Amino acid sequence: MSFDFSVIPNSLPFVWKGFQFSLALTVIATCGGVVLGTLLALARLSSIKFLRTPAAIYVDTLRSIPLLMVILWFFLLIPFVVRIKPETSALITFTLFEAAFFCEIIRAGIQSIPKGQVNAGFAIGMTYSQSMRYVILPQAFRNMVPVLLTQVIVLFQDTSLVYAIGASDLLHAAEVTGKTYNRPVEMYTFAALIYLAICFSLSTLVKRLHKRIAIIR
Repeated sequence: MSFDFSVIPNSLPFVWKGFQFSLALTVIATCGGVVLGTLLALARLSSIKFLRTPAAIYVDTLRSIPLLMVILWFFLLIPFVVRIKPETSALITFTLFEAAFFCEIIRAGIQSIPKGQVNAGFAIGMTYSQSMRYVILPQAFRNMVPVLLTQVIVLFQDTSLVYAIGASDLLHAAEVTGKTYNRPVEMYTFAALIYLAICFSLSTLVKRLHKRIAIIR
């Protein structure tokens, strides 16, 4: 058996469509996960037990369950309430799941800021929310950028799991095209190279950002 990569040019339109969904899933889950994760982190750091306990249960539960299982559960259970497409199910699941991981990253970033910064905000008349918004969070997010991007890399790799529910991601596009042209090995190899190129590029960016942040400190 020999490799025949001549099938790749013919498959590019379909693979590109799958890649677009994988990329969109990564971006939307990242943005939604960071927003929800920030709210969860603030709830976990709150002195109000009514906020702190549910947030802790949510985060600890999702962090303890494999992502593939969450994807399957959500996809199989939601149709009992409303019918949604696999792609929509994947977007919601990834956003909710990643929020738990972003929460812990953001919580650690907030706790890394000296408490004197909060007290300084209070000293100039800021409320707790103003101090958090204008003083703590900007510094915390700057410190968290490398770790957040690392989680984004993991998220992009995990998008291949939506293949299990038939969503049209990059891996699914490669699998279908491979069957169509009877060249599955070539298409899986092509998909792997795409994942490698993107993840390696992002990893290099993370290393540079980490060095730059270290210099600023």
